[in-house]
Amino acid sequence: MTNTAILQLKDIFLEFQGEGHEIKILNGVNLEISKGSSVAILGPSGSGKSSLLSLMTGLEKQTSGQITVNGHILDSMNEDQLALFRRNNIGIVLQSFHLIPTMTALENVSVPLELAGRADAFQIAEEALDHVGLSHRLGHYPSQLSGGEQQRVAIARAIAPNPKIIFADEPTGNLDANTGHKIVELIFDLQKKSGTTLIMITHDTDVAEHCDRVLYMKDGLVVDNTTQKENTKKVAE
Repeated sequence: MTNTAILQLKDIFLEFQGEGHEIKILNGVNLEISKGSSVAILGPSGSGKSSLLSLMTGLEKQTSGQITVNGHILDSMNEDQLALFRRNNIGIVLQSFHLIPTMTALENVSVPLELAGRADAFQIAEEALDHVGLSHRLGHYPSQLSGGEQQRVAIARAIAPNPKIIFADEPTGNLDANTGHKIVELIFDLQKKSGTTLIMITHDTDVAEHCDRVLYMKDGLVVDNTTQKENTKKVAE
């Protein structure tokens, strides 16, 4: 793993046992991502994008190969160690928001900070919500927020602990085009200000063009072309 890399995958295979045969999801992925960069991962449905993200966040284990994130080899950790590692290093933004309905926006953002034992959890959460333009919604519950506002709360929750890497899985998938565009701008603005690494799975080539680097997945492999233009053209075809 080079000094500038924050994530490295070596010969990653992922297989599941089906009825009488093996189902191959990833077929030898090799990938290195630099600190502070923004990377889009595109590809058709079933190409292995979400499975790859699950492996990179330690939510799932590969069949073989090695994954190193921020200098830590995920394969050597047990579930408790992985949970602690995610808490201290990783923020995740999903398209389904996954907010706790019985908690206010402020309480939702405070959860990972409180789990980390931060005495200033609510102060940091309030600052994070202010960063995403929701300082006037601190006491509102998810049911009282629009889809775009709920996604902003989810983003605030991901960035509040100041993670080394933010993973976003189709973060605009449940939003209308206009709201989705605003959310994308917000994510990239926060990423640039914080200097964190952003890895985003998307089907939207316009979103991908915001990134420093675009990867294309097909048949369980990552194709890393030299320019965004080549990759986005490949997806569009």
